[in-house]
Amino acid sequence: MSVCFSPSGHLVASASRDKTVRLWIPSVKGESTVFKAHTATVRSVDFSYDGQSLCTTSDDKTVKVWSVHRQKFQFSLNQHMNWVRCAKFSPDGRLIVSGSDDKTVKLWDKHSKECVHTFFEHGGFVNHVAFHPSGTCIAAASTDSTVKVWDIRMNKLLQHYTAHTAAVNSLSFHASGNYLLTGSDDSTLKVLDLLEGRLFYTLHGHQGPVTAVSFSRSGEYFASGGSDEQILVWKTNFDQIDYSEVLQSHRTRAQGPTVPPTVHDIPPRSPHSTASKSSPPRLDVRSDLRNTEDSEPIVTDVGPALFTQPQMNGMSSASGLQDLSLTSGDQALRSQIGHAHSIPHSTASTTQPLEAKTIPAELSATLEQIVGQLDILTQTVSILEQRLTMTENKLRECLDNQQKITLQIRPTD
Repeated sequence: MSVCFSPSGHLVASASRDKTVRLWIPSVKGESTVFKAHTATVRSVDFSYDGQSLCTTSDDKTVKVWSVHRQKFQFSLNQHMNWVRCAKFSPDGRLIVSGSDDKTVKLWDKHSKECVHTFFEHGGFVNHVAFHPSGTCIAAASTDSTVKVWDIRMNKLLQHYTAHTAAVNSLSFHASGNYLLTGSDDSTLKVLDLLEGRLFYTLHGHQGPVTAVSFSRSGEYFASGGSDEQILVWKTNFDQIDYSEVLQSHRTRAQGPTVPPTVHDIPPRSPHSTASKSSPPRLDVRSDLRNTEDSEPIVTDVGPALFTQPQMNGMSSASGLQDLSLTSGDQALRSQIGHAHSIPHSTASTTQPLEAKTIPAELSATLEQIVGQLDILTQTVSILEQRLTMTENKLRECLDNQQKITLQIRPTD
């Protein structure tokens, strides 16, 4: 169900439906040691940053932590109410994040062994979770077709992506922390630009659900696996992109629809003069796989951008005009909304602010009116959030009182 290299690369851990975990020596012989880890299918394994601890999750609703040396059990985390799909250590090893079929994401303190916070925003099963390389944020992929990013210092929802049209199965942060890769049952991979809060690329190639994605440790490559029994290895080159090429691509694509390319349509890139003759062929992701035709996804940024990495290529963190776009239900009310905007993917409005040299007075006045209206809406949402909080507190008191009454009425043993 899951495999993971140790940080040193000297061990590989695997999780299986046979309820066991194996530690392998990655050699030709493939020697391994096995230990009975759970009472049901083991869904995921993850090494701590120092390689000394192993975290496992299972359909027995538990998260367990083990000592890699002698495979000794250390402790179990038991507050999930359904299958636990995935759990990951934080970069410093102090925290553990887990996602479950009970539709929650839980944050655990490894030393106190307590759940420090639970995130309830997802409307479906949580298939995958991951820590941002900085350790300040977490991301989760769900069967509700969304990807959500939280800041764990304030326990606030930062970004909510609805780029996929089916369940999201896997995600992976780029080493720079600026990008998030996702794979979905809609047969596509998406690259999300976290600094801009928008969809950056849509990649086609798999002929069925994409079940696993992962960046290489350096971020130079990423791999994807799918139910079509294929593993695709991709060259990452969006860090070196010339944004004028994106603008030209937008203009070209706006003139008429094109057929999304498949992996068979991608010619090998011509090798650089300094490249070794034995180097593997590369895929030109920039020219062939950028902005393929999809329905325009709504990306809702529900908090200030707290990613501290420097902006690349002089691009501003705000792109396009800001339109108010709130998440459905009480998700918008549960979050402290600083600013929320939806940015269409592969449209003329995306390129307009980057090309404009000056802003006309009429446009400036209109923008000021929009900002004023957004401020009023923000204040309104803040008041609604306060009222919702009061309602939740009253409901919690009622439930607590009901539980006390039930305990008093129930006969003692």
